[in-house]
Amino acid sequence: MNPPKQRRASLLLKPLLALPALLLSGCTMAGIRLFHPAGLVAGAEMHYTLILVITMLIIIVPTLLMTIIFPLRYHHSRNAKYTPDWHFSLTIELLAWGIPFAIVAFLCYLTIQGVYAVNPWAPGILANAPGARQPPINVEVIATDWQWVFVYPDQGIATIDDLVVPSGRVVHLQMTATSNMNGFYIPQVAPMVDAMPAMESRDAFELDQPATYTGFSTDFSGAGFSWMQFSTRVVPQAEFDSWVASVQANPNQLTYAAFQKIAQPTVNAGAKPAYFSAPDKNLFGEVMTAAMQGVVYPVPDSFTKRVSDNSAQGAQAPASPQ
Repeated sequence: MNPPKQRRASLLLKPLLALPALLLSGCTMAGIRLFHPAGLVAGAEMHYTLILVITMLIIIVPTLLMTIIFPLRYHHSRNAKYTPDWHFSLTIELLAWGIPFAIVAFLCYLTIQGVYAVNPWAPGILANAPGARQPPINVEVIATDWQWVFVYPDQGIATIDDLVVPSGRVVHLQMTATSNMNGFYIPQVAPMVDAMPAMESRDAFELDQPATYTGFSTDFSGAGFSWMQFSTRVVPQAEFDSWVASVQANPNQLTYAAFQKIAQPTVNAGAKPAYFSAPDKNLFGEVMTAAMQGVVYPVPDSFTKRVSDNSAQGAQAPASPQ
């Protein structure tokens, strides 16, 4: 390529190199909840994720550069040095085997450390959390089609699509489902864990500052899946105690018979909350036993036609004062 052609190619190449920056100029992480972790568990997940991404870039970036540099460097038009008798280089062997071995060993160590730190059944990261000095808040989570039922066995209350917890306390979640598997996920707070019929899974988190987050299901589970969201409200201890007392005074009780009505396919548009007092003490176990025995809640054909027409269907008790 002669110099004039090179200059023309350079003029054409510069705008192309600037194109990725222009395309990304309107991007922001402000609206991406995953990049704004709250609490130790979500923070640890982000920490390990960033380290893993950076480690993989150490492999990917040089590899991509070599795929560009080597063909240019050894193209026949460059008159590169021809060494047909070359057969061994200690430097290349050390680089080719030593670096991958070190990276794999580092990733193994990091993976083991991360698994123990954010293990949903017993997150090691919460062992020394400020809230670990106090009794945990236990919440039983039951996924229905298409709502979230939260049972507080120690407080004797239950809610629909409204998870309220006090700040500065470790929260232990025990999860199951009625008919379909749903992924329980609060991106800023806790890792995604599947709630499965006839099975028990767990999750845990701790938040020190009052705030409100949105949780949802990550597994497609039918016509009302898009509306299967819930509010996660972290409030001061005094406000939590007052809220518990108000729900305990609610005349609507969550017996297993009442739950069977709630478990019918229901599109709760807007995640309108409902509150109950005196839930059955073994409601979680009864739901798991029913799932083991094959109890299902069939979805009416009308839901597959026009979900919006059915958004008000399903039994829900009126909400108590917040």
